[in-house]
Amino acid sequence: MGMSAVEIKIMPESPTTDLAKIKKEIPKKLKEAKNIKIEEQEIAFGLKALKIMLAWPENLDTDIIENKLQEIEGVSSVKIEDIRRAFG
Repeated sequence: MGMSAVEIKIMPESPTTDLAKIKKEIPKKLKEAKNIKIEEQEIAFGLKALKIMLAWPENLDTDIIENKLQEIEGVSSVKIEDIRRAFG
């Protein structure tokens, strides 16, 4: 089974949203994902987004990622920014 490298951007509902809670929920929602890396990215005026990079099985649709992450409390939007076939 091949894997894809997926880069995702999560926008919180507000600058006061607890990003730590969202970070904690991501691995729980994406059990199929491997090597999950989460970084905070400054947007503007105190608002931060979460940038996620992970390995996702090629045989699974990426819509699953968006749908599961959208279920997390405090998440305003989820966008897959890049997807590539991973080797090695």
